[in-house]
Amino acid sequence: MPVNLQKGQKVELRKSTGGELNRVIVGLGWDEMKTTKSFFLRKNRQEIDCDASVFLLQGDKLLTANDVVYFGNTTHESGCVRHMGDNLTGGSGQRNDDEQIIVDLMSLPMQYNKIVFVVNIYQAKERKQHFGMLQNAYIRICDENGQELCRYPLNENYQNMTAMIFGELYRYNGTWKFSAIGQPTTDNSVAEMTGRFR
Repeated sequence: MPVNLQKGQKVELRKSTGGELNRVIVGLGWDEMKTTKSFFLRKNRQEIDCDASVFLLQGDKLLTANDVVYFGNTTHESGCVRHMGDNLTGGSGQRNDDEQIIVDLMSLPMQYNKIVFVVNIYQAKERKQHFGMLQNAYIRICDENGQELCRYPLNENYQNMTAMIFGELYRYNGTWKFSAIGQPTTDNSVAEMTGRFR
């Protein structure tokens, strides 16, 4: 049975049948509120475009731009983290995920101790958009067969917040764990968010 997490909770990741995981699929999803969406259409405004990104940390720090995986750099140089592509509107992703990232845990070089998953709204300030206009946001971890292991739904009010640190995978005593973070920020781009991990 998949585990439903609350903010701040951590869970050790293992196959649903037990044993070590070789690879995980990280799915992120969100929906634009119907009232917001209809308002935007009436005003000829653009729909909300959320972008998922991944930061690979060494010693809890982001040391180089090469360790950022996003729509402009979809595969990490190690080949162990792959972004499956940018979905320009929420609520239309495959399997209900708007964007997916595949992480090869077994092959990831040992110098990386954390993998952080963030989402920002593209040009949020210019378009006057924020996470308070979204609903049903979540991050979930699945095994390589698509079996869901855990899910963290974001249920708080994120009015005027333009980006979100959803959660992180991290090494602990030779195993991988997932931490549900759910920390909103007012960053307006992936580049701004990287400054939090330098």
